[in-house]
Amino acid sequence: MKRIGLLSDTHGMLSSRVFKFFESVDEIWHAGDIGTTETADQLSDYKPLRAVYGNIDDHILRKMFPTDQRFFCEEVDVLITHIGGFPGHYEARVRKQFIIKPPKLFICGHSHILKVIFDPKYNLLHVNPGAAGNKGFHQVCTAVRFVIDGKNIKDMEVLEFERNAFMEE
Repeated sequence: MKRIGLLSDTHGMLSSRVFKFFESVDEIWHAGDIGTTETADQLSDYKPLRAVYGNIDDHILRKMFPTDQRFFCEEVDVLITHIGGFPGHYEARVRKQFIIKPPKLFICGHSHILKVIFDPKYNLLHVNPGAAGNKGFHQVCTAVRFVIDGKNIKDMEVLEFERNAFMEE
């Protein structure tokens, strides 16, 4: 059993609320737009980190992290990328991968909109954790935590707080 903390679009800013929310997780997964190497370091110093780079990430972060991460966690095939779309509106590059072999769990960021959707066409769970950072159009900051136990993805919980309360405890 693995407990996962999932976030995206931090844009170089992390609230202490995220660290508190991730206290019980085993790993942190970041779906891109990390923002700074300092942010990546803060996360990886706290818990083991898997991440992909996003469209705002500089050449240093692009050397540190790949475009995509495809791996197994327990018995779940996971694909993480930054710009991936959502069911019925996947990016062409992602759709090609799904046609060949869809993952069981597809994670992306970019939209700053929290989405958890089962896609029956590809028999996968799509998760976009929204935006955990303080930059962008979103008014609510979000992150997700969940458990992968064997083949099961379960116990999904959402952290949500107003963007104007970003630095408050």
